[in-house]
Amino acid sequence: MFFGPLIWIVVIVGIVVLVGYLVRAQGGDGKDWPRRLTRESPLDIARARYARGEIDNKEFEEIKRTLEE
Repeated sequence: MFFGPLIWIVVIVGIVVLVGYLVRAQGGDGKDWPRRLTRESPLDIARARYARGEIDNKEFEEIKRTLEE
């Protein structure tokens, strides 16, 4: 009677630990996942934003300068 729920708790904790291990084994802590999905550099993203008109030339040049430092 006591071991039934205990076994399920152990299984659920094991699954959570396994998923956490697999995420870290892929090379990250999950914080940089959007960047890894797009495979674009920050400068490429700034160029695309400038082309769409989201940022002006001054802002683009400032981003570019910051990234080149």
